[in-house]
This record gives sequence, structure tokens and C-alpha cells, in this order.
Amino acid sequence: MTDIHAVVLAGGGGSRLWPVSRRQRPKQVLRLSAERSLFAESIARLRAWLPAERITVATTAALADLLAQATDLPRSRFLLEPEPKGTAPVLALAAVALQQRHPSAVMAVLTSDHAIEAPGRLRELLEAGADLASAGHIVTLGIPPTSPDIGYGYIRRGEPRAHAGAEKAYSVREFREKPDGPTAARYLAEGDTFWNSGMFLWTPARLMEEIARWMPDLHHLLSQGDVIARLEEPSFRQAWSDLKPQTIDYAVMEHAADVVVLDAAGLGWTDVGSWDRVHQLIAKDDSRNAVLGAQALMRDASGNLIVGEGEKRLIVLDSVEGLAVIDSGDVLLICRLDKAGRVRDVVDELDRRGLDRYLV
Repeated sequence: MTDIHAVVLAGGGGSRLWPVSRRQRPKQVLRLSAERSLFAESIARLRAWLPAERITVATTAALADLLAQATDLPRSRFLLEPEPKGTAPVLALAAVALQQRHPSAVMAVLTSDHAIEAPGRLRELLEAGADLASAGHIVTLGIPPTSPDIGYGYIRRGEPRAHAGAEKAYSVREFREKPDGPTAARYLAEGDTFWNSGMFLWTPARLMEEIARWMPDLHHLLSQGDVIARLEEPSFRQAWSDLKPQTIDYAVMEHAADVVVLDAAGLGWTDVGSWDRVHQLIAKDDSRNAVLGAQALMRDASGNLIVGEGEKRLIVLDSVEGLAVIDSGDVLLICRLDKAGRVRDVVDELDRRGLDRYLV
């Protein structure tokens, strides 16, 4: 088997499932549809077949203690980003650290806040993708879309590619991050598109080729000596602070050459990125109402989500449909489920108004 090393992204800021998720309690530490948190589930999936020394958690110092409590990974397996700068800088940092210690490794980039129903299928896809990555390709896992969801990035596939074992592999024609509704509907109708899962495979050297091309300042910073040994140096931390925040999708994947997408059908994947997706994920009654952690009464109500902080407060919905009612104790959020993605805008407005006490 190819020498796979997993890098699990776990540094999110907690805005998309606000008000339950906060800066000091981001969504990856929440327990939604399982006994363990999303983060603990993501690590358990990997620990079933990868030793701890081949798993790295990329996060921040502010979250490291909280995450460490949810897993048996030693603290040495946590890579602490000096400050959040988006996924592109932290993945480049992880790539350089991995390259310095395991030059033959393939880096599998995974998330800590997605639900996956078929962990065995994930292993199959990662092993097939690692073989392609070791041959010099950039590999991503594409999810067959079921709706024109504008909350996802999209991958338009090209010609079939060989040498992926039993998996269906295609060249990538285009990455499109979160298109508008009509464009997403057109992609779905054309039938040549995947949702972007946010999971990638590459060799560290291959990623750094693209970083050098598209983010030369970052490449220069990470090309000087032992990066891990320099993380606490004031000069390095200042240079890191000066970096422009960038996601890997915008900074690299939309421009990179020789990208291959694997058809990840059968993975049972859900990006738990908004309250409407939580509603999709958890058990519902005959009227499509879902309740999580709350005492609730529904009367002539359908398609609603109630999330609470226990049984101290009874939440009653009467003659309404399609609502999210989220009670975190100090905040009560009520919105339409089909507009739940706008919660991030609420968080931004609270930040602008200086109401940080509702965000931490």
C-alpha cells in the first residue's frame, strides 16, 4: 500500500452552526447524529486502518486542548497553525512538515466536520487516490450531486482516466466554488458534475509546485529551514500573520494542472455545514420534523428543526413549516431552513457591532 499520511483539517471558527457552535466550541466538537463528536468520528474512521503516527491534525492552539480530549492521538500529532489563514497556507505548512520527515509519503487531506456513513468506502477511495497521487497527479474525491445546492463547490469532469483500479476516475475540466442557483441547476442537468468534497490527495512536492506558482510569498516563507522548528520564532509568526488568507480551492485547485477526480459514489457523505444539512442528517418523524437535545411539542407542523440545550425549556411549534429553531441558552435563533446558510451573515453582523459575547 502507498505510504498514506492523513492531514485532518480541524481549525474552523464555528460560524456556520451558530449559535450552538462558537469560536471556542466549533462545529467539529459537536455531537449531532452520533455518540461522538464529528471530530472524534473523523479520527476513529482513520484509526481503524492508519496508525497514529500517520495522522496529523491541523488546528490552532486555541482549539488543540479541546480536540485532544476527544481522541487518543498524542499531542505530537497536532500541527498548530500560528493563526488562522485559510486552508491553503495550513495545508502547505503540513506538506512541508510531512516532506521533511517522510519524503515518500502521499498526503490525504480530510475534514473533521463531515459525516460519512461508509468508512470502508472511504478507505477504498483513499487507497486508489494515493496510487494516482504517487504518480504525480492531484486527486480529489467528487460526490455525485442530488440537488443544485449552492452551498457546495462543483467539479466538472472531463475524459475518463485509467490506472485507478476499480474506481471511476476522470480528468477535471473546471473547479467552480459555490456557483449561483441557475448555474448549479445547469450543472446538475448536464450530468457531468460532482460536488467538491474538500478531500484531496497529492505528494507534498506536487502541492508545493502549485504553491510556488500561485502563492510565491507563502512558498518562500516555507522554504527556509526546518519549518516545525521555526513555528515559534517571532519572525516566522510575523511573516505568517502578514499572509493573505486563502482557501485551497480558490488559491490552488481552480488553477492547478493535471487534476483527477474519483467518483465517490456510495460514501454516504454529508457536509454538516448549515442547519438545513443537520436537518437532512438526523432522524425525523412522519411530518419531517427533527429534534436534537430539546424538549419539543409539534402541532400541525412539518419540516422543522428544533435544537436545544436540554429539557429546561419546552419549545412548541404550532402551524408552521420549514423553520430552524436553535436555542443555545443565551441566544434563540429562528430562521427558515432553506435560508439557514445566511447564519454566517448574522455572525458577521454581530462581529461588526462588537457583540462578541454571543460569538465566543
